[in-house]
Amino acid sequence: MTAPTFITGASGFVGLALTEHLLARGDAVTGFDLAPPPAAALRAFEALPGTFRFEAGDVRDEALLRAAMRRHATGRLVTLAAVTADAARERATPGAILEVNLGGTVAALSAGIACGVERVVHASSGAAYGASGDGADLLREDTTPLRPEGLYGITKQAGEAVALRLASLHGLDLTVARLGTCFGPWERDTGVRDTPSAPLQILRLAERAEPIVLPRPSRRDWLYVRDCVAGLAALLDRRRLPHSTYNVATGREFSLPELCRALAVLHPGLAWRLLDDTEPDSAANVALYARYDRASMDVSRLRTDTGFAPRFDLEAAVRDLVEWHRLCGDPAPTSTPSPSPHATPTDA
Repeated sequence: MTAPTFITGASGFVGLALTEHLLARGDAVTGFDLAPPPAAALRAFEALPGTFRFEAGDVRDEALLRAAMRRHATGRLVTLAAVTADAARERATPGAILEVNLGGTVAALSAGIACGVERVVHASSGAAYGASGDGADLLREDTTPLRPEGLYGITKQAGEAVALRLASLHGLDLTVARLGTCFGPWERDTGVRDTPSAPLQILRLAERAEPIVLPRPSRRDWLYVRDCVAGLAALLDRRRLPHSTYNVATGREFSLPELCRALAVLHPGLAWRLLDDTEPDSAANVALYARYDRASMDVSRLRTDTGFAPRFDLEAAVRDLVEWHRLCGDPAPTSTPSPSPHATPTDA
């Protein structure tokens, strides 16, 4: 019997997808977040063989976390809670970003240690590589310098170091998972996710039959969230892995024009184009958030040590996502007090 899993940030994008993945295989999951999952997610969870319980609370509250973990006999912990901030939020509330992304990590791990959890996966992000991703061939866990550029990436790098230090001090079986740039089911506006993925922006424009104007082709290793959570589960299931840190990505690249062409098969009449050199940047209606396309993340370590293999190529991901949106729609934004620690790291 798999030990019950406790997920912080469970009502965020990756949190919902991971919960769904674990429930589908019959696991017991406790979701911890400031806001409950959207109604569509709860309906989906009820149809699955696993058991889901929700605990409302602030990820910075160690005492509340400890009580909830003990109440549900937590054996495994996944720390996903984070504020995924853009520059405007960085200017307005830098302290809140640090409180959630770092303070929440310390609180969750301290609670887990107090409750004797057996296994921890701490979610970091490719954003920790930062400027090293500009012009590199591959981003490797052991040789690529971490040069984060924004507060999100800076707190992800710091969170990794804090998590690994606490694990060393307490003999905790902990693995850091650096997530690639995700898109897919359950991505939505949560109030603290300031950087919706380019694929989600494109899909929303397609569903509204609006012409898509891309700022550049942006070829990179976009990660379908169902593959992301399968990689997280592969790490969670294996005790005492030979490395402390793993990239969770696909090893596959595609460009946004390729995405548009695949989407046009399912949305006939879809109009898209690249921004013309003579046009201002403001003419584009898809935001990419950075001036460069980050290099792909090396996944050889993850494949070798866990046997992980991604299931979704571009065409399969587009078909699955369009069908999911047809059935579930675009989940309503979650309304939470500021700052809510329930968004999950998805962009880099």
